[in-house]
Amino acid sequence: MTLPEKILIVGGGVFGLSTALSLRERHPTLQITVVESAPIPNPHGSSVDTSRIVRADYASAAYSKLANAAIQRWRATAWGAEGRYTQNGLLLVYPENSASAQAYARQSYANVRALEGENVVFLPSKRDVLGVVPAYGEDLDVAGGYVNWGSGWSDAAAGVRFAKQRLDTDGRVQFKRGEVESLLYDSSTAKPKVKGVSLVGGETLHADLVILATGAWTGRLVDMRGKAVATGQAIAYIKISDAEQRELENLPTILNFATGIFIIPPRNNLLKIARHAYGYRNPVTLPVPGANRSSGESMEVSMPDTHAPVPLEGQEAFRDALKQLLPRFVDRPFVTTRLCWYTDTPDSPNGDFIISYHPEYDGLFLATGGSGHGYKFFPVIGDKIVDALEGTLEPELRDMWTWTEPVSTEAATDVIPDGDGSRSGARDSILKDELAKTAKASRTSVL
Repeated sequence: MTLPEKILIVGGGVFGLSTALSLRERHPTLQITVVESAPIPNPHGSSVDTSRIVRADYASAAYSKLANAAIQRWRATAWGAEGRYTQNGLLLVYPENSASAQAYARQSYANVRALEGENVVFLPSKRDVLGVVPAYGEDLDVAGGYVNWGSGWSDAAAGVRFAKQRLDTDGRVQFKRGEVESLLYDSSTAKPKVKGVSLVGGETLHADLVILATGAWTGRLVDMRGKAVATGQAIAYIKISDAEQRELENLPTILNFATGIFIIPPRNNLLKIARHAYGYRNPVTLPVPGANRSSGESMEVSMPDTHAPVPLEGQEAFRDALKQLLPRFVDRPFVTTRLCWYTDTPDSPNGDFIISYHPEYDGLFLATGGSGHGYKFFPVIGDKIVDALEGTLEPELRDMWTWTEPVSTEAATDVIPDGDGSRSGARDSILKDELAKTAKASRTSVL
């Protein structure tokens, strides 16, 4: 498929920048513009943080294979240089009473063992697990797991800066600062065509093809009900001493597939604890976007609240995990907390991405639905996105990522499915309700 001359990418995170890099390499004569609402790295983006796990540990063979290709680039190319990638290993554990977590871990073990060989060691008991991470407590509630010494983590913000710097080297990709308010449509044909975007303030940008790589904000620009939902995921940081840093910095990342809790080894005297959960939704009422937006119809969708702290429920989950993992820190104050806004795909138990032309509009392509596991693919996902643009994406990934049917509001749901068994927390937590509970608990404690 021949790509049009003028392409506009909305979003300067992992999917947007990687797409720009791959388009620039394959199609050097195209006019490519990336529009982002804030300086890159955008501090509110899900791809910007101190760290992201880089792993090929999936029960899905397709994701495991793709992640392995990305890891080769993290290890052996400039992507992972200058501290952007650290290969410290991943310890994946499960408790006695979680059949789904055990099943996922065993299938994941089989996949990565085939890729990494002796780098992957099965740990059939709690004693074996503690042999790998003796710094963690005897109260660790695990029945077994495995360690993959071929996994690691990336400095997330540094990776985004690196991609942006690569694009800046020759000036072939243009960058525009602005917040997109809506898409522009040409409705003169039977199938409406997207012809650009309108920015807050009234400026318009026109293009032959618009690529939305807008993550958790996509639902404001396109009706994604039942296809994608923004969920806030809890992250907290604890200040530690130099001695504690030296003790913990070379341990593998630990991921508990029953609770979704993971701890990445500390850097700069900050220990990060996070949770892969069903998350908090933040419902707001917005006009239904689309070619018929003037109809006045409204919808309720979850949108990011980038200033909200982690509610008490999430903080208590972290304290419970610390009692098991690192009890010496259980009463240590969190120096900061934040919500990382996933773009979850509720119609996909495996958290499949949405990398696809829109089924109802010409000139519109989506690269979103990272579902909390997209960052690791940074070095390779742009190639796959461009494959999809060109119509050459391999069938297995095409079938996983293509959006084929228009939104059906009657069947739409924002409830995240069980998926791989690693998610925890309540299934339908509303952020404002949890923050109200937090405020009430705070008032009660003062009294």
